[in-house]
Amino acid sequence: MNHLFRRFLWPIVLVLAISVIFLPGFAKIHRLNAKNNDLVRKNKRLQTENELLRSELSRVEKDRVYQEKILREKLGVVRKDEVPVKIIPDVNN
Repeated sequence: MNHLFRRFLWPIVLVLAISVIFLPGFAKIHRLNAKNNDLVRKNKRLQTENELLRSELSRVEKDRVYQEKILREKLGVVRKDEVPVKIIPDVNN
């Protein structure tokens, strides 16, 4: 029995002890790597969005035609000689 204990049980106990010591660290590293990958993807998406917004801002600041388009569409601004027309949908259809 003593020989059996030394031969098989000690390696099993040793493997279990090592697992108990190192497994939580491996799990934490895996979670942190997954979180890091998510943050990297989010960062890339936000950088792309930021570039689009910079481009839009530059266009708003420099392009007079685009400025007029925004004023007309979003704010309903009309020129002095224009008559605003509002189309009301027919509710009977």
